[in-house]
Amino acid sequence: MTTREVVEQFLGLLAAGDPDAVAQIFADEIDWYVPGSDRLPWTGRRTTPAEVADYLRVLGENIVPEENIDKVEALVVEGRHAVLLGEFTRTARSTGRIYRMPIAMHFQVADGRITKLYLYEDTAKVAEAYAQ
Repeated sequence: MTTREVVEQFLGLLAAGDPDAVAQIFADEIDWYVPGSDRLPWTGRRTTPAEVADYLRVLGENIVPEENIDKVEALVVEGRHAVLLGEFTRTARSTGRIYRMPIAMHFQVADGRITKLYLYEDTAKVAEAYAQ
């Protein structure tokens, strides 16, 4: 599979909402990073597919998934690298606050599996949405 095909498969599986299926398209060892804080338990580094599935479960417990709006504005691919540019809209389950922000995701793919995923988002805006 090409880098573009793997990333598009990731996006489709993510939209379907099955954390274990998403995790299966990651390599055995990965470099995953979502910046954040201790107040946001889904943020931080991950290194295995099982941790990706856990990330998605914890995130799903903290947002209202049926209210997600994901807009992909561009997917730029060069060799093993892909960069997705877009916008996420989420609702914080604990406060009911809606937050919308531009995002970028950097993927690296090898042998048909994702080896790296970095999510760049407005972590201050996310933390604010969950502040009590």
